[in-house]
Amino acid sequence: MSYIQGYDPETLREIVDPDECRRRLAEIGAQRSLPSLLEKVWLLKVLGELDEALEVSEQTVRLARMSGTRKDLLRARILHASVQHWRGAYGAAEFELSTCADEAEGQGWGSITAFALQHRGKTRYDAGDINGARADFKQVLFLRQEAGASDADLEPTMLCVEAADRKRHRGAVVAG
Repeated sequence: MSYIQGYDPETLREIVDPDECRRRLAEIGAQRSLPSLLEKVWLLKVLGELDEALEVSEQTVRLARMSGTRKDLLRARILHASVQHWRGAYGAAEFELSTCADEAEGQGWGSITAFALQHRGKTRYDAGDINGARADFKQVLFLRQEAGASDADLEPTMLCVEAADRKRHRGAVVAG
């Protein structure tokens, strides 16, 4: 089940039903499997419970490091970086996401590369690096198209490209 109802066209953040997210958090409870913890981090993040999301994301990275695969560790690190981003630690988030994207690309893991670049683009967008964000979103679009993603799966990334274009245009109009 997807808890995402859409995306805010200005902030690029997920629009969720908070009640559904809280219900799912209650269902997860104290489960300690890696998939459960990853989901818990995301739910806490989108609910704005960023201190707890950071704490759980750090646990998730440790768990993935000890007992997961390299892909699991990358996913956990990307999610941890996305929490850092939402907490305003743009530099730390961008660095971690760049490292994850490079590692995933080196392994030929296109979907994980796209996942890292999507989050890095959002981090750059919020940090004011609109050109960097747009470049990341365009690369994500290319990677996902190359992997055969459906139009519905490409739509969130296309919305990000459009948002970056709007912001660039507004910046050019203000500067001009």
